Amino acid sequence: MRIHGTGKLHPLPARRLALRVSMMALLLGASGLAGIAQAESEPVKAAPAPASQTAALKDFAGPPSLAPLAAPLAKAVVNISAAPKREQKKAGEDNAEKREDDPFRFFERRRERQVPPGHPPLRRASLGSGFIIDPKGIIVTNNHVIENAGEIIVRLHDGTRLKAEVRGRDPKTDLAVLVVKPEKPLPWVEFGDSDKVQVGDWVLAIGNPFGLGGTVTTGIVSARNRDINAGPYDDFIQTDAAINKGNSGGPLFDMKGRVVGVNSAILSPTGGSVGIGFSIPSNLARRVVAQLVKYGETRRGWLGVRIQSISEELAEGLGLDAPKGALVTDVTPNGPAAKAGIRPRDIIIAFNGRPVERMRDLPRMVAESPVGEEIAVTVLRDGRKVQLKVTLGRLEDAEKKGLLKAAGKAGTDNKKDDAATPRTMLGMQLGRLDERLRRQHGIPAQVKQGLVVLKVAAESQAQEKGIMPGDVIAEAAGSELQTPSDLQAAIERVRKMKRKAIPLLVLRKAANYEPQFIALRLPAEKGNGAR
Repeated sequence: MRIHGTGKLHPLPARRLALRVSMMALLLGASGLAGIAQAESEPVKAAPAPASQTAALKDFAGPPSLAPLAAPLAKAVVNISAAPKREQKKAGEDNAEKREDDPFRFFERRRERQVPPGHPPLRRASLGSGFIIDPKGIIVTNNHVIENAGEIIVRLHDGTRLKAEVRGRDPKTDLAVLVVKPEKPLPWVEFGDSDKVQVGDWVLAIGNPFGLGGTVTTGIVSARNRDINAGPYDDFIQTDAAINKGNSGGPLFDMKGRVVGVNSAILSPTGGSVGIGFSIPSNLARRVVAQLVKYGETRRGWLGVRIQSISEELAEGLGLDAPKGALVTDVTPNGPAAKAGIRPRDIIIAFNGRPVERMRDLPRMVAESPVGEEIAVTVLRDGRKVQLKVTLGRLEDAEKKGLLKAAGKAGTDNKKDDAATPRTMLGMQLGRLDERLRRQHGIPAQVKQGLVVLKVAAESQAQEKGIMPGDVIAEAAGSELQTPSDLQAAIERVRKMKRKAIPLLVLRKAANYEPQFIALRLPAEKGNGAR
């Protein structure tokens, strides 16, 4: 007999049974056939039914649940709705929805809707998240969640709705502090130490994605110190915990329930989560929040310098072993740095005892330092270390006075030189700055001297570095330039120092003549026309 899939028994035809026995006899022999015959004569027993897979795993503990961690923390996370003010946006006004195709999408990017002609603009609520850091009702969120808000409503975990007031906000770090007046103390959470967070650590995000209410997601820290060009103090924690529109301002927790980040941005071609989110580190947020709570505004330190990063070629041109530090391109007259003796071409390598590994580290170090405090600064000047003391000013005061926009190099009048005829060097045709070239290229009065770029050779290294006609070469290897012969002399001097590149201070026409150091490789042989 044969067992079918249904479990019913069906007799085999006699002819087929005889054929089967003959074939088995050939294969097994007489003794084997006897065994088969005996088996055929015995009643068939059904195989035991397999146990369910769920039952088989009843003793498996599995990974630990995050419920004991998430449940109490969720009580301190709030939902925020902010209705915009009733006002028309001014023509040309920039805002977060300017570039919908930008892959770095801030969560609360608001899209313009089509409305009938003459119809008043629609008022839409910006939905975001926040978290309570004080039982009296102090809440942290993102600035872009409440920016230009006319009314802000906070909804607590238990459904209570409270009207919130803005205590202070900081667009530079995208942080804001709200205050509510609860009838009883509120559940709250603490900031942790984001400097101790490591790539691979587990993290938990709680927020209000798409207005759905308290939602918990988890992931790991994917990277540290991310710069996404969102602001001057970028130092984001990258995570793959799912965060979406509405998570803005929500907390990122470590596995001990401490806030190590404030969720602020995602990288996404679609606007939804693709596993690349960015959080403001808690150590940066804590300092900003403390100032907003105490003063209602930020009070950042100000050094009074323009700086740039150092490329490999520029490091070679400056005689550095490695491209580290912040290269000073300009110093604000009568600013803190100028009074301390810091000069253009100085390389700041340490600030207040902390090494400056990258250029973008310095603005954050300065901003975090107390206004009016004397700070030790170490610079490299012509290959030697110089120790200086600088008393920091206040960044906000400098902004109000317009000191951050002060640019250009003070200098003497152009000297007359027989070698002032335009010449071609390093892939550029250069001429001495005079009134004719000033008018022709629109060079501002604060640019006193230098060599005007007249032409740039195609496929030259100068073209590769983005140098364009109208740019002004103000310095070469630390020497001010007034004529093309000055540049030739600087090239020869650098060549004698056995260096392969020469650093140039270029005032960029496309950047309103802001200074930038660029290194160009020296030609293999002496002479002009190097590419």
